[in-house]
Amino acid sequence: MAQENTKILTAPKGSSKKPHRVGRGQGSGWGCTAGRGDKGAQSRAGYSRRAGFEGGQMPLHRRIPKSGFNNSAFKKSVNIINVGELDSIGSEISRETLLKLGYLSSNRDYIKLLSMGEVKNAITITVDMASKKAIEKIEKSGGKVIINERKKYIREKKDIKS
Repeated sequence: MAQENTKILTAPKGSSKKPHRVGRGQGSGWGCTAGRGDKGAQSRAGYSRRAGFEGGQMPLHRRIPKSGFNNSAFKKSVNIINVGELDSIGSEISRETLLKLGYLSSNRDYIKLLSMGEVKNAITITVDMASKKAIEKIEKSGGKVIINERKKYIREKKDIKS
């Protein structure tokens, strides 16, 4: 039987190193504390650093100046109702009706009527805001849109005397 000329595929010499065997005695060079240093949280098993932690230094998200205006305390919550949904609700629609049916999340929310969809029946609806097209569509079907005038607190300008 003739001997075949075969070579085994291996990586070139020096291209791969043996991995560090950490914590395997003093002779390895990574014994004793196994590269974790002496004491402290990072040397303990099970330690995981909190996201954004910078070693006791003031974290970046607290160092950066905060800018902009945040009006969340006085934000208007507006619930949108489309004209196409009104036929299934009824002919007389008020805030209480919409609250009962779950269209509003709270009694303080504003109601805005938008024009998506078509109206077949005559509907009378009371809302806080409405688009022009939505009003046109309801009036074309013989209905009526009543817009509530909510109290608007306008600060009076003070006379500045120089």
